[in-house]
Amino acid sequence: MDGARVDGRAADQLRPFKITNDYLMYPAGSVLVEAGNTKVICTACVEEKTAKHLTGTGQGWVTAEYGMLPGSTGSRKARDASRGKVDGRSTEIQRLIGRSLRSVVDMDKLGERTIRIDCDVIQADGGTRTASVTGAFVAMVEAMKKMKEQGLIGEIPVRSFVSAVSVGKAGGRALLDLCYEEDSQAQVDMNVIMTDRGEYIEVQGTGEQSPFSEQELMELLALAKKGCGELHRLQAEIIGDLTPAEEKRVTVVAATQNKHKIEEISAITGEFGMDIVSRRDAGVPDFEVVEDGDTFEYNSEKKAREIMEVCQKITIADDSGLMVDALDGAPGVYSARFAGDGCDDEANNDKLLELLRDVPMEKRTAKFVSVITMVFPGGETLTARGECPGHVAFERRGDNGFGYDPLFVPEGYEQSFAELSGPEKNKISHRARALQKLRELLTERSGR
Repeated sequence: MDGARVDGRAADQLRPFKITNDYLMYPAGSVLVEAGNTKVICTACVEEKTAKHLTGTGQGWVTAEYGMLPGSTGSRKARDASRGKVDGRSTEIQRLIGRSLRSVVDMDKLGERTIRIDCDVIQADGGTRTASVTGAFVAMVEAMKKMKEQGLIGEIPVRSFVSAVSVGKAGGRALLDLCYEEDSQAQVDMNVIMTDRGEYIEVQGTGEQSPFSEQELMELLALAKKGCGELHRLQAEIIGDLTPAEEKRVTVVAATQNKHKIEEISAITGEFGMDIVSRRDAGVPDFEVVEDGDTFEYNSEKKAREIMEVCQKITIADDSGLMVDALDGAPGVYSARFAGDGCDDEANNDKLLELLRDVPMEKRTAKFVSVITMVFPGGETLTARGECPGHVAFERRGDNGFGYDPLFVPEGYEQSFAELSGPEKNKISHRARALQKLRELLTERSGR
């Protein structure tokens, strides 16, 4: 076993793995699973009755049968029917498949019906039980999708993906996804069933020739996690994303302590699946981030990064301001302290009106700018800029909003930001446009 593996793979490489969906005409779900030379047909059929011990409870059941066809091995394997009973190995494996699938199914949502899984090995070259678990999960979900289309269930009652893979030590090396020749010579043989959340459903490990250490166990589990992760991605290519909408939501810490900004950001990001929490709610101590940059981008990133380093959670920061053309872009990054440190919105508005007192309407053009930065633990950074053009009015108008909203009239509107309702403003504001760009960046990021 020294050097290359018998089939030329790297130690941490799966065999070529393929799942062919809708393999048969009649079952509600059916797939052909090919793991190297191992081939298994997995089918799922639905019965409108539950297991006897669950009758009257409203709960459903998932069960499995497993068998190797006579021509699946080098010498003919007798059918179970000819012997009058299922052999011990097949019984063990079908119980493994059944409990692996049941561990991620919400039986209440399935209702009083049974999904029967059949896994028939048509060609065996090691890993038949793990290939069966991986394929059975896809067949089961495909059956559930048809049940949903028929109105039998309201949602796919599955909490997470399930896949399985073998790992072992042969020739002194830790190997992923053993073929039969490797498995027959392995000093340690292990089957690992995992969810896509990194949870273990079952670990079957045996020291075939001698005991193995905790360090060896950890090495094998790390290999299994890698292999199961790749299998989950293959499953997802067929059945799609099963995560419930409420579980897709992401909690993000807002670097700002301005409650108005938090409310505005929350109203917009809510539809993007992001729930904003304040620094206080995230347990971040109260300290001031010094905004000493001369660009919105610099200040925004600095705020997000410093807060993220404290809470170690995804953090979002906004740096925004009003840029007036007649004032060469002022107040710009100094918008919040335009009238001096410690001054409030009223003082800032008074100063702006005074500076523009003799400026005619056609020269009162301005734009609100927002730069939003999202920093992830580990340092990855996304930055989005949004601008809303308009002009500065001659007097305050409206009671909504904050900052310079009573003086700013967006392009194409007669009302100031402070005269618009929250939803109206959130459709056109500089912050809304920055968040829309951030959403595009997040979508692009998730597809990498």
